[in-house]
Amino acid sequence: MPTEPAHPATGAPATGTRRGELDVLRALVVLGLVFFHAALVFSPDDDYYVKNRDTSGAVTVLAGFGVVWAMPMLFLVAGLGARHSLRRRGPGGFARERLLRLGVPLVFATLALNPLPQWLRERAAGPGHHEPYGHFWLRFLTVRPDPADFPFVLDGRYFETGHLWFVVLLLAFCLMLAPVADPLARAAGRAAPALRRRPALLLLPALVLAAIDALLGMEEGFAGWNRWAYLLFFLYGHALADDERARAATRRLTVPAGVLGLALFAATAPGFTSLDDPFTNGSAFALVTRALFGAAGWCWVLAILGVLERRREAAPREARGRERGRAVRGYLVTAALPLYVLHQPVLVAFAYGVVGWAAPAPVKCAAIVAASLAAVLLLYEYAVRRTPVTRVLFGMRAAAPPG
Repeated sequence: MPTEPAHPATGAPATGTRRGELDVLRALVVLGLVFFHAALVFSPDDDYYVKNRDTSGAVTVLAGFGVVWAMPMLFLVAGLGARHSLRRRGPGGFARERLLRLGVPLVFATLALNPLPQWLRERAAGPGHHEPYGHFWLRFLTVRPDPADFPFVLDGRYFETGHLWFVVLLLAFCLMLAPVADPLARAAGRAAPALRRRPALLLLPALVLAAIDALLGMEEGFAGWNRWAYLLFFLYGHALADDERARAATRRLTVPAGVLGLALFAATAPGFTSLDDPFTNGSAFALVTRALFGAAGWCWVLAILGVLERRREAAPREARGRERGRAVRGYLVTAALPLYVLHQPVLVAFAYGVVGWAAPAPVKCAAIVAASLAAVLLLYEYAVRRTPVTRVLFGMRAAAPPG
């Protein structure tokens, strides 16, 4: 059997193909954010745009099971995508492509979509808020420089990046990666052989994440993680996630990492339930709680990657299934970013109308989720993907790929 060529920078086997199972997982996480943000409408511990009158602490607990792994996984998959893009385009082409594919939707959505949730927040705050949307839009765009909050370099009383914080960080990480991608890949290639002998080395990033969250603090606006913790997931996705030596080690660590992750996450419960502000509190108890969370997140991500690796090995390789899978993956790959950009303004708009219903909270939540999912999928299919201009505005290629 012929061997695959080695990657020129890392020395690792280079397949040149996308990890289809991770593309599917990325799209599922994006769709799962509809459920997550709908739940925040009913959570007492989050300052979401629109709140139901009756809330439940159980919602916060359930949401915690998502924040510990979902957004870190998106950054890891994005790092893997950066690896493939850098291989095809080189550092300069990669930077230009990311500025177009991330920067354009970031600017467009900030101007056209992000003011809506903030306007609805104002209207939901009390009966006296009846400012026309056009007037509020101008106030939303009243900004001032804020370089200290890099990479969020603009600030204002009403201005916010909102859910687009993910796009801001991802664009910043990509531009930071471009000039150092080759040295980083070579360093990862030299370190990867040790994983064959000691798979447990893959658990070491858990210590780095524990230190970042504990010492720098967790940030509620970024799904509970410190913004710089996401950089580690992104860099791992770029440097090692597609290296066969790392993938073999991940398969071997699936169960131990999963068990350890569950134990560490369970150990955070006393801190998150008893501390007034576990995200930034300076006490030793809070530091330990945040450290446990950071380590748990790495273990959860590693375990999920291991499960996908094992399923991939065990999956039948029928030609028909591969063709069908490629079609589904192709659709999901291109849909993920537009769906992410669309989902929160759409959900907040539905929630604004639904919370006033005289209905039980579960019924309201189900209605918000169902309506939001249907709306974002229909908007993507009929208002985004079918015309070149809207495709570019939402980070897609101007022309749809053939077939």
